[in-house]
Amino acid sequence: MHPTVAILASQVQKTNQSGWHKLVRLMRYMHSTKKWHLTLSADNLWVMKWFVDASFAVHPDFKSHTGGVMTMGGGAMQAMSKKQKLNSRSSTHVELIRVDDAITQMLWTRIFMEEQGYPIEKNILYQDNMSSILLKKNGRSSAGKRSRH
Repeated sequence: MHPTVAILASQVQKTNQSGWHKLVRLMRYMHSTKKWHLTLSADNLWVMKWFVDASFAVHPDFKSHTGGVMTMGGGAMQAMSKKQKLNSRSSTHVELIRVDDAITQMLWTRIFMEEQGYPIEKNILYQDNMSSILLKKNGRSSAGKRSRH
């Protein structure tokens, strides 16, 4: 529901038929799943897993959309989806921006969990953009000649 709500919220000033269909589809989904129960479980209280992703230039103003989920087993402990505030020239840059946003959440959540008495042994970040993964691992040596990152 997060991506749909984020997109609909960005189109409040200028609604159209497509937005109406998205809203109706979201409402039908909510109606059909209202009896489902949200179940959260933790396989391991010492391991947090973060899954982040970004979609390049999907909004009409060519801004990108990012999202992420944190889990410790079953269910999403934290979830977010939002439009990025700046335009980017490449999908690699969009992914790097998303990871930068996620690191703040990762550190805050780790500190919170440790203050509750659960020392975090692993705080794992998963993403699927190979060029940004290589940039984070190897630094500038992974970048091509035209890369600004």
